[in-house]
Amino acid sequence: MTRSADLPEPRRLGALARLAPEPMKVVLNWGRRYSLWVFNFGLACCAIEFIAASMARHDFIRLGVIPFAPGPRQADLMIVSGTVTDKMAPAVKRLYEQMPEPKYVISFGACSNCGGPYWDSYAVTKGVDQIIPVDVYVPGCPPRPEALLQGILKLQEKIAQESTAERYAPASAAELRSGLVPPPGGAR
Repeated sequence: MTRSADLPEPRRLGALARLAPEPMKVVLNWGRRYSLWVFNFGLACCAIEFIAASMARHDFIRLGVIPFAPGPRQADLMIVSGTVTDKMAPAVKRLYEQMPEPKYVISFGACSNCGGPYWDSYAVTKGVDQIIPVDVYVPGCPPRPEALLQGILKLQEKIAQESTAERYAPASAAELRSGLVPPPGGAR
């Protein structure tokens, strides 16, 4: 069963934000990289490893990751951990769509990556990437907290190299004018 029609539209950013000069993009990427608010979508045993990674021994707050955002509207990063069932898939997609741009996703564990040991079940989604776009995959059953830290570091490297021109579709002249206040008299 293919879900290509259900995949979200390409990520879009306001037309004027694409015109930011390169030094400003470096500062923006630095800010995004070291202030990731995490929305944990824990569905099974991998969620326990996420909690372990946020505790004192591993302490991913030192990496600039703030665990337990109040909700998806305050989150930059969704970590999907555990078995995604077909019944839960619409909720995952809905919560992803509620997150503001730019948003990132880490698929944490074999079950969220590809269905894990339940891949042949009629009720299991064969990977969260069939529902939402995934930026980093963390393998394991369940992955150790160190693996999540490595996945976060990989995502931070990706964010540091990110270019808004490459991540988002190019703006047309009509899009650039659409958000501007028209001149007096209504003439353009």
